[in-house]
Amino acid sequence: MMERADSVQKLYTRMRLWEFPDQYVIEPTDGSSGSSLAVSRTDGSMKLIDEVPECSSLRVPKIYTIFGVIGILRLLAGSYLLVITERECVGSYLGHPIFKISSMKIFPCDHSLKSTPAEQKKTEMEFSGLLNVAEKTSGLFFSYETNITLSAQRLNDLGDESRLLPLWRQAEPRFLWNNYMLEVLIDNKLDPYLLPVIQGSFNYFQAAIGKDIIDITLIARRCTRRNGTRMWRRGADPDGYVANFVETEQIMQFNGYTASLVQVRGSIPLRWQQIVDLTYKPKFELLRLEEAPRVLERHFLDLRKKYGAVLAVDLVNKHGGEGRLCEKFGDTMQHVAGDDVRYVHFDFHQVCGHVHFERLSILYEQISDFLERNGYLLLNEKGEKMKEQLGVVRTNCIDCLDRTNVTQSMIGRNMLECQLRRLGVFGAEETISSHPNLDDSFKILWANHGDDVSIQYSGTPALKGDFVRCGHRTVQGILKDGVNALLRYYYNNFSDGTKQDAIDLLQGHYIVSVGRDTAASSQKGGLEAIASFPLALGLVLTGFFFATMSLGQVRYDFRHFFLSLMWASISIGIAAFVRANGRVFCNRPRLHKPC
Repeated sequence: MMERADSVQKLYTRMRLWEFPDQYVIEPTDGSSGSSLAVSRTDGSMKLIDEVPECSSLRVPKIYTIFGVIGILRLLAGSYLLVITERECVGSYLGHPIFKISSMKIFPCDHSLKSTPAEQKKTEMEFSGLLNVAEKTSGLFFSYETNITLSAQRLNDLGDESRLLPLWRQAEPRFLWNNYMLEVLIDNKLDPYLLPVIQGSFNYFQAAIGKDIIDITLIARRCTRRNGTRMWRRGADPDGYVANFVETEQIMQFNGYTASLVQVRGSIPLRWQQIVDLTYKPKFELLRLEEAPRVLERHFLDLRKKYGAVLAVDLVNKHGGEGRLCEKFGDTMQHVAGDDVRYVHFDFHQVCGHVHFERLSILYEQISDFLERNGYLLLNEKGEKMKEQLGVVRTNCIDCLDRTNVTQSMIGRNMLECQLRRLGVFGAEETISSHPNLDDSFKILWANHGDDVSIQYSGTPALKGDFVRCGHRTVQGILKDGVNALLRYYYNNFSDGTKQDAIDLLQGHYIVSVGRDTAASSQKGGLEAIASFPLALGLVLTGFFFATMSLGQVRYDFRHFFLSLMWASISIGIAAFVRANGRVFCNRPRLHKPC
């Protein structure tokens, strides 16, 4: 067994990338004795070479220090190599260093574009432009030594054979952010270069309780199956995979003991959408109602296979715009509810309002029996399992961001107290609140976690974060929520469509095709081809400007009154037209329909 362990190649932790005119060469510089990787700048083909080619004295190649290869993406004519140029160590996961990607760079392998038709070249440039958006992807983490796509319990359950596999082969595909981009490297059997990356969050703190030191880690893993932006990815797909599905694991380590609690969040598992149309709150639309029982069943079957028993906590409003979704979710849950699937509705806004979040204790009383019965993972100093988690709480609101994060932090707090009592750190009535330093650090941990998850889905930090961070609502927090709500409106309507296209391209949800994409690029027409919100807004403001100017001249010449009416009518007419065709004037995804 040990011989096989020695034969498994470790990942390269530091490399030098040489930019030659005809190829990129990636040379390991971390003391490893492995071969260098040559990537053709014509078509992205790869091969291992024994040494870096000699440099021409006429043209010295650029040299970059890189810390990992994320993968390669093939478009119509060219391929694009994505690498890590900056990293930051953010803590450790079960004793292994974890790094956050601070900066990525794309190296194009597109010399073949010189001989491609003009139309195809134009389409390629449109696609490659999306990669500039992809370079700014936030919340990416990796480890050279351990598999961070798996929770502590699943890592503990891995057999000896699986532990000896390369990290990419151990990885959970649904949490592997660069799964699609690694395919070319996998085909070329480049194990030392195959670095698994997750999207999510990683936060950590250490606190003293008397003479005891405890380490708390909070890690989020975002599922890639239905990944996307807030308004362009809602609900479930036909296979039951939901938008904004995130697995959150809270880990506590103390004197060699390890406790882990896993929770999940995800959009309401029905077919529904909320397409932006310039209104502040677009209406909810339920789609294909006849598919609802099958989609819901598939979703919960998948959860039961992965986590055991499931408690679905639904936080949406019972009335108003959310009411129809809430009613349909509750009714459809009756088909799947049973001994290992339970549904609890808790109208967060009605019970807690906008300031009384302490009333979540009412919800905890309703679900505490499930938490006590299904528990958490507990390992002793030898890594032996003393207790295991047998089920998971699945929390949702509409966005699965703000209300969800407040609720999950409450569950995490209560379960951490249970774990500390079990280990004898806390007395029977002792709570986190009785230790100010621990309390403050715990609040900040969950607030940062909520912000990270929210930024990836909505573009802004979480709302209601002041309660998680401070334990109560503040005037500053309420004002900040107002600003973030307006920013969400802007991103949703005017930038998230392009971001959604970039996500779909990177994750392999949209595979480029020469015939289809070249034709689609040339067929764009009608109102969609000319619709421009900035232009329309400019015309409306110009019309009102001339209307105001003409109105000021009425005292000299009454004919200006009619001119003023004409300009005002033109402005109102344009505004009404834009309002009636709001969806067309928004920034929409071009590659995939939202449902």
